[in-house]
Amino acid sequence: MPSYTAPVKDLQFVLHDLLKVSQSDIPGYSDLEAEFTSAVLEEAGKLTSEVLAPLNAVGDTEGCTLENGVVRTPTGFKEAFDQVREGGWTGLDMPEEFGGQGMPYVMGTAVGEMFSASNQAFTMYQGLTHGAASAILAHGTDDQKATYLPKMVSCEWTGTMNLTEPHCGTDLGMMRTKAVPNGDGSYQVTGQKIFISAGEHEMSDNIIHLVLAKIQGGPEGIKGVSLFIVPKFMVNEDGTPGARNGVTCGKIEEKMGIHGNSTCVMNYDGATGFLLGEEHKGMRAMFTMMNEARIGVGMQGVAQAAVAYENALFYAKDRLQGRAVTGAENPDGPADPLIVHPDIRRSLMDQKSFVEGARAFMLWGSHLIDSSHRKGDEAAEGLVSLMTPVIKGFLTDEGYDMTVQAQQVYGGHGYIEEWGMSQFTRDARIAMIYEGANGVQALDLVGRKLASDGGKHVMAFFDLVKNFIKENEGNETLKKDFLDPLKAASKDLQAAGMFFMQNGMKDPNAALSGSNDFMHLFGHVCLGLMWAQMAKAAHEAFEAGASDEEFYRTKITTGRYYMAHRLPATGLHLARINSGADTVMALDAANF
Repeated sequence: MPSYTAPVKDLQFVLHDLLKVSQSDIPGYSDLEAEFTSAVLEEAGKLTSEVLAPLNAVGDTEGCTLENGVVRTPTGFKEAFDQVREGGWTGLDMPEEFGGQGMPYVMGTAVGEMFSASNQAFTMYQGLTHGAASAILAHGTDDQKATYLPKMVSCEWTGTMNLTEPHCGTDLGMMRTKAVPNGDGSYQVTGQKIFISAGEHEMSDNIIHLVLAKIQGGPEGIKGVSLFIVPKFMVNEDGTPGARNGVTCGKIEEKMGIHGNSTCVMNYDGATGFLLGEEHKGMRAMFTMMNEARIGVGMQGVAQAAVAYENALFYAKDRLQGRAVTGAENPDGPADPLIVHPDIRRSLMDQKSFVEGARAFMLWGSHLIDSSHRKGDEAAEGLVSLMTPVIKGFLTDEGYDMTVQAQQVYGGHGYIEEWGMSQFTRDARIAMIYEGANGVQALDLVGRKLASDGGKHVMAFFDLVKNFIKENEGNETLKKDFLDPLKAASKDLQAAGMFFMQNGMKDPNAALSGSNDFMHLFGHVCLGLMWAQMAKAAHEAFEAGASDEEFYRTKITTGRYYMAHRLPATGLHLARINSGADTVMALDAANF
């Protein structure tokens, strides 16, 4: 069975050496001293490695069962959920006035990686609740906040988001779920939603569903969509769960992965719902959940890659197969360990350099969210909005690929369920699909985000890269291995953007056919920037006489690998973008 050890040291490096959180002027960051964050991360590490990780395979094997309308989660899940709840982990970065601990979002992300890596299916129950609570916090009335948030922050009550219907996924304007006013401020919600994660289970006293529906007589299409709070149990005046509402689970979906999470078909039969936000403005309210969820899903891609790499590394050091081409390195044994072989090393370096670079990118994005929300930084808001499809799309595409590489290290054993590696690949696969499939993320990036506010946010990113290179161009330890590759990759990204500007208006297909390549090109540049900044931070720590020289030397060497072996992919993506739409769109549909 695979194991999990939380990457506390690396998270501390990103928080303190790279982001220098305790020195930031973002409100709440001054509390994030290294000793404090270490204590939080160490405690989360114990919980995830000792309690959640052993249940990962249990959830995968047992799955969830539906009995007489009640979903039973896998053995041990409820007890573990109680333990997570009692430790206050579900409200780590939620407001103190509703029972949270009020920590910055960046800490929620750091801890969230551990939870997702140790048991993604389990963590989704609290993750969906966090997103639903955030939507109520942003758009609810004072009464709605008082009614739902304290119990949701503590996860005494959990939450869901209900978008997809059998006939529509991305095109939500086609939805048929309807809401009819009752005359007392409430609505009757009727319809069916599918793919509802954590839609029904026995781990909480109530489930607060956030449901998209159309109010009769409203505008057609997406402009007529509203968002409703539809509790599983109506809430009594004293705040306790009351009568059962008209919402039931019709079935549990049979899925490729995340078996431990109850992915449900939810039937709403005249269920009582309460408008969240304004009429016909449901998508605006739902995107509060969606944007947070997309950052969280990007984190899931990194997390699955991280735990898969950890286990692949152990196997590569332990498994004896063949001899090193330069001579035996384990002469007293029958063979050398797998890690002596160059192609295994290449695979492990691909994984390690992605995981560490992506972790930094993910936490940097969370830092921007904190700057936006806590400080009112509009530039940070614009930048993270631009980055959201990259964080979600690139990190989950690459994260999935890394779980496949980790599985490959095991050879035939990677394909055998007994070894547990396939679960990481199967669980990672959904992250490329839900919360907006990655093709849609790429279209959003190219079709909307690049031109947003006249393109000032992407220009701000280019300035960020350019200024970092300029400020450090005299640093000979960085120039060849980090600054020069970053400059070349950034030029590829700018050239791709220029292609879209010159061709996109007259031929939209020319831009959109290259959108997936652009998302990946952008992602590589972002990780290149992270690695250049981490290399600088590692050099500075090394020169300051840091006690753990080996850690910082390893960090620099890993970064050099990414810049030399992974970052040049920007040239390939640019070449594909520059080829335009002709070959993509050439075939008639009948000729495929």
